[in-house]
Amino acid sequence: MSHAPTVDAGAPVVVLTRRTIWLIFGALMAGMLLSSLDQTIVGTAMPTIVGELHGVEHQGWVITAYILAIAIVMPLYGKFGDLWGRRWPFLVAVALFTLGSLLGGMAQSFPELVAARGVQGLGGGGLMILSQAIIADIVPASERGKYMGPMGALFGISAVIGPLLGGWLTDGPGWRWTFWINVPVGVAALVVAWFALKLPTHRSQRPIDVGGIVFMVIATGGIVLLTSWKSLGNASYDWSDWRLPALLVVTLVAVAVFIVVENRVAEPLIPLRLFKNPTFTITTLIGLVIGMGMFSAMAMLPTFLQMSTGAGITESGWLMLPMMAGLMLTAIGSGFLISRIRRYKAFVVVGLIITTVGIAWLTQITGEMSMWLFGAMIFVLGLGLGLLMQNIVLAVQNSVDPHELGTATSSNNFFREIGAAVGTALFTTIFTSRLTDNFTDLAARLAASGGAPAGGGFDGASLTPDQVQALPEPIKTGVIDAFTNALAPTFWYLVPLVLVGLVLSLFLREVTLSDQAGMVARGEARADVPQH
Repeated sequence: MSHAPTVDAGAPVVVLTRRTIWLIFGALMAGMLLSSLDQTIVGTAMPTIVGELHGVEHQGWVITAYILAIAIVMPLYGKFGDLWGRRWPFLVAVALFTLGSLLGGMAQSFPELVAARGVQGLGGGGLMILSQAIIADIVPASERGKYMGPMGALFGISAVIGPLLGGWLTDGPGWRWTFWINVPVGVAALVVAWFALKLPTHRSQRPIDVGGIVFMVIATGGIVLLTSWKSLGNASYDWSDWRLPALLVVTLVAVAVFIVVENRVAEPLIPLRLFKNPTFTITTLIGLVIGMGMFSAMAMLPTFLQMSTGAGITESGWLMLPMMAGLMLTAIGSGFLISRIRRYKAFVVVGLIITTVGIAWLTQITGEMSMWLFGAMIFVLGLGLGLLMQNIVLAVQNSVDPHELGTATSSNNFFREIGAAVGTALFTTIFTSRLTDNFTDLAARLAASGGAPAGGGFDGASLTPDQVQALPEPIKTGVIDAFTNALAPTFWYLVPLVLVGLVLSLFLREVTLSDQAGMVARGEARADVPQH
């Protein structure tokens, strides 16, 4: 068992008034807005950015650098926050993210842009983890749903607003503003956090788990790169190329050594004994499943809209609004209900049922379907996801020692991020394989009927939405159908995955929600707000 860190001698005990809590909550929401928005805002501007900086063939690195940095630092922020306090790590995270945004907007070459995205990720991972952990520090679990609901809804808002804002900025003042827009928000968040985050600092006598950090970084980097290699300009790589099998071996060895190290050190980065806690294990596995299913489903839907309806990038973002509405409704609503009835398991179970229904319904999409029907499908999916993400984190935080809130929170998010990387890669591979087969069949049918265009078949990778809409009939309909018939059945692969999460949720034990905030339980603060 880890020794609890001690509060600095002479440090005043924080008094958690309602005003103090709301000030801190405002700073956390600004920080989370920065991190969540930046995961989507750059995507819209990507073609313009990589074209201007001459990085088209390696554009996947812009996304991968950010994801890789976030995944690597998640466990670090969680652990260091538990050991030393969360005030300074949060300020560092905001500063790094703001600096990365400034550098991204100033980038004059593609490598400079990738480096800036990495710096952003180093800050973004901390913003996500520390925001959730600090809320657990200052608000008891019995009241936390009212605060975590809006935080969960923020991710849904960002998923839709990001592409819209990115498109508007790219068409208007220019793509560099997709980075620079974060700077004033980041500075404001830094100023607010400096004055509002009056959190205690700690001293820990335990050494840092250097070995765990090293092998976690190697293992995480290997997993992210293995799942992203096709998007990194390495289309010629396959498993006959020695570099991929070598990377796989290095990754597996790093995972094995990491497990050995974590079982031996005094203060492990991710204490494996946490998995002896059934609530932690079940919610972490559910988070892994959600990551694989949620991000996979959301990744291809805007492209489907652009291909089938001819909607532009910004327009396709507007068509995703029903998902945001559903997610906001249940994320915020369930938070308030949980605070009232003091139970959370039913919301997780129902959320997984609704998510399963939503994903299964998406298998019925067609190229000529009504956008009202499509909106209903993704609204249902949003309803399910809104019941899950923050409520799982709440269950994790409520089940662990208050001294390990950050570690448990970061571990849960870390495995969800890994699930997202792996799930998206698998989903994309299945979809791409189906699409290639469909285009081959389409070319053969058109050739047999004498309607094939000059030059032969179709290259799915080279078709843009504008090019599809410009094709003559029946080629246009054939291309849209080929795309839709590749995407729709692929959702069936996600259904059993989410059903596994549903079965796991049935074994989730309902732990009574604590009436003490984490800092109060650790003797670092005194509550001055009404308790249940």
